[in-house]
Amino acid sequence: MSTPFPFTAVVGQDDLRLALLLNAVSPAVGGVLVRGEKGTAKSTAVRALSALMPEVDVVSGCRFSCDPASPDPGCPDGPHGTGASGSRPARMVELPVGASEDRLVGALDIERALAEGVKAFEPGLLADAHRGILYVDEVNLLHDHLVDLLLDAAAMGASYVEREGVSVRHASKFLLVGTMNPEEGELRPQLLDRFGLTVEVAASREPDQRVEVVRRRLAYDDDPNGFAGRWADEEAAVRARIVAARELLPSVQLGDGALRQIAATCAAFEVDGMRADIVMARTATALAAWAGRTEVLAEDVRQAALLALPHRRRRNPFDAPGLDEDKLDETLEEFGGQDGEDEGEGEDGDGDGDDDPGPGPGGGPGGQPEPDDAPRGDGDAAARPEAGEGGEPQPSGGGGGEQSPARAAEPFRTKVLSVPGLGEGAAGRRSRARTEHGRTIGARRPQGSLTKLHLAATVQAAAPHQRARGRSGPGLVVRRDDLRQASREGREGNLVLFVVDASGSMAARQRMSAVKGAVLSLLLDAYQRRDKVGLVTFRGSAADVALPPTSSVDAAAVRLESLPTGGRTPLAAGLLKAHEVLRVERLRDPARRALVVVVTDGRATGGPEPVALAGRAARLFAAEGVASVVVDCESGPVRLGLAGQLAGELGGTAVTLDELRADSIAGLVRDVQGSGQGSKGARRAA
Repeated sequence: MSTPFPFTAVVGQDDLRLALLLNAVSPAVGGVLVRGEKGTAKSTAVRALSALMPEVDVVSGCRFSCDPASPDPGCPDGPHGTGASGSRPARMVELPVGASEDRLVGALDIERALAEGVKAFEPGLLADAHRGILYVDEVNLLHDHLVDLLLDAAAMGASYVEREGVSVRHASKFLLVGTMNPEEGELRPQLLDRFGLTVEVAASREPDQRVEVVRRRLAYDDDPNGFAGRWADEEAAVRARIVAARELLPSVQLGDGALRQIAATCAAFEVDGMRADIVMARTATALAAWAGRTEVLAEDVRQAALLALPHRRRRNPFDAPGLDEDKLDETLEEFGGQDGEDEGEGEDGDGDGDDDPGPGPGGGPGGQPEPDDAPRGDGDAAARPEAGEGGEPQPSGGGGGEQSPARAAEPFRTKVLSVPGLGEGAAGRRSRARTEHGRTIGARRPQGSLTKLHLAATVQAAAPHQRARGRSGPGLVVRRDDLRQASREGREGNLVLFVVDASGSMAARQRMSAVKGAVLSLLLDAYQRRDKVGLVTFRGSAADVALPPTSSVDAAAVRLESLPTGGRTPLAAGLLKAHEVLRVERLRDPARRALVVVVTDGRATGGPEPVALAGRAARLFAAEGVASVVVDCESGPVRLGLAGQLAGELGGTAVTLDELRADSIAGLVRDVQGSGQGSKGARRAA
């Protein structure tokens, strides 16, 4: 195995290293989620941590790492007596994003289980990670069914493998560490809450520190063993400190005053449930043990809040993580003082870099601009007359007249828009698809390894051959050729490509605020349904890809907030640009089906023969069977119905802004239709 980069050689990233060390001292803290841009030593620091973890005592020959002092009575390799035992280094097991369910939880030989009644079990990654570290790089890209298994194992401390009534259980308690780049999408709230701590990291902007990072990395690449040897003393010192802190941990006293501060802080920041209080208590205790103290101080509570609360107070994916540190200090001061800790609250907490505006766990509150701040433009900007539409005033330059970005209206819950047919794309929650999870709709011969047995079909296939196989009494002889895989139907995530009209006709009628609110609502729906999203805008004389297809829904929301408006309406250019985006995306991800959402009033005024050209561009989508929806933004007593005509050309359907609301009674939401079906179909969405 290659020599890992030394943990103590990581430059900066104090909060990241502290969070990892606290979990090494007290695994009960519950793991750590590391969020940050690429190239910020996230994976390097996590992999280096395993070398600092104390060795674990294990029962010799046990594949599930049972502790000889208290072996698992239900261990598949048990029962364990008083046999030989030994020690080994703590493992760090990496879970690949594309891993199968069998690779994670283990595989059971169904044929032997049915024919011989033997539980032939091959352990998976959850067994390997028991009493060690389970590391998930790019955890936000993990498939939903693997997330569900991780949640179950983290909650119960055990893994269950079920195959048609045959089950195996083994202990699985691990330190869960995940890294992610927020630009690639957010985590499901359930998994987010399972991480005890979270840390925001960013590359240093200090030239001297960046120079040192490069210097150390080049030295390590040239001679890994020699570089590690130069840091051996520092590594040994940290390892010894972890051992000492673990021994001191049971003696640390969490006084009533500290507990009151913890409870008051969680209540002040309105976090859900009680897990935050428990994690903060464990973190503050670990901080005291790491500092060599037997009493929890206010500075420990403050640092624990900065590590344990930011990811728990988010209400939707567009909320930036972080805490208001002034509010935190006020809360600690108000409920402190009972244990004589007041004097240390502000100054001592600063010693760990809590107020550093760089990579601190608070992110934005440290001084960096929040991606979800209120738009910097005038919220009433859309009320001003705009250029080139309906005889309204047009500034010189024809396609000019750009306005300040309009403020988005409050998002709302939207009705379900889906792609017709049955897909086979990535797991999600939008459109029907053939999946490994969901309701059973039939059976087939397995292609590759068997994952979901269809018991009735297997028995039906084996029954006619029992006499030929020598079976005359009760029982059933099952051969591999008899096994049948269950065919299941679930849901997939789609690529939702927004094509937004940002021309003057949208802004002049004070609609852009409502339009942005509607698109923001659809983005929130896309986040909940695990979609990829893209954003194409058109105005003036051209169309732009404001956001290429990505899993980062909040990035799309940021681009939407800063969207300028004004100019003519090059509808054809917008549709052609969207068509090109889809063509490229099909090459990258052919299994993911697309849903095109065109947000416009249907006007086409930009370029030569704008109406005819827009119609020809729309018919390209219809010819290829691309699912589409037109969100009709036309308002006023006199309506031309141009958006409905556009929907017909696209082969899709049109909905108004009012009909888009899930609680609307203005009409039925219509299923998205494929090529040649126009806008027929008015089944109410669930």
